[in-house]
Amino acid sequence: MSFRRNALRVLLALSVGAVVLPASAQRVIRIVVPYGPGAVQDTVARTFNAELGQALGASVIVENRPGAGGTVGTSQVAKSTDNNTLVLAAASHTLAGHLYSKLDYDPIRNFTGIANIGNSGYVIAAPGNLGVNTLADYVKLVKSQPGKLNYASAGNGSATHLGMAYFLAKAGLQMQHVPMKSTGDAVNEVLAGRVQGVTSSLVGVTGFKNDPRMKILAYTGTQRSKFMPDLPTVAESGVAGYKFDSWIGVLAPSTMPKAEADKLNAAMNKVLQDPAVQQRLANLGVEVAGNQSVDQFNKLLKDDFEQAGALVKASGARIE
Repeated sequence: MSFRRNALRVLLALSVGAVVLPASAQRVIRIVVPYGPGAVQDTVARTFNAELGQALGASVIVENRPGAGGTVGTSQVAKSTDNNTLVLAAASHTLAGHLYSKLDYDPIRNFTGIANIGNSGYVIAAPGNLGVNTLADYVKLVKSQPGKLNYASAGNGSATHLGMAYFLAKAGLQMQHVPMKSTGDAVNEVLAGRVQGVTSSLVGVTGFKNDPRMKILAYTGTQRSKFMPDLPTVAESGVAGYKFDSWIGVLAPSTMPKAEADKLNAAMNKVLQDPAVQQRLANLGVEVAGNQSVDQFNKLLKDDFEQAGALVKASGARIE
């Protein structure tokens, strides 16, 4: 009887352990956002992390690791070897490889693309009291006062800095750069009329479309945005060859095995077909990409890296 009671106790303990183990041993995947809370990348990461967790049978958490234009958090992911740490990146990832003179990782060699989430465009905007209604008007005004007008950005080396610097170079214009701490701060400077221009993500200014304090002049993509179809592109407005938009995607360290990358890619592509996720992304001005494989996304990254070099060179921007 004693032996039987002991055996029953062992079986009971094992059965209790079997119930507890799956929850305690559940895989935890971290998506690092190399910017602070509230940034576009941060908001995008939180539109799908719960659904991705369900698709993978794991817990997917979002961690903010801001600093140095996104390079601090990105560097930490590059050095990770646990196959559970990802980074939510955008075009600033490839720009950094040309912009920073000292970078302790390679944006291409140290990463593998997992999934292309979609594309997010930018706009060029001016304060409403500047008296311009089109980008052509804006170019004419700025050209008449070389170096006397200012534009704000989210900081040196930010996408909003480079987008405007590239526009000025393409249009043959000169303006003074006023770096701020965030895109929101830069937009507020325009709304207050303290600076005369800004390049902002589309979602950052959508709420001011009918605000008399701001005039949204042009969209920076190659084609008009489906979220603001009446807004002409910069190229349409007379600055030929100008294009500045951003892919948004999930990257992993290059040490991740191909089979694991493919598994994550399949899960992400499944999640991106979810109508609820698509609507959340649309609310952020993100046009969802099609089902891209790991190989297709990595080709996009390499092509974008080459284009980023030309853009940084044209803008003249450099961070030591």
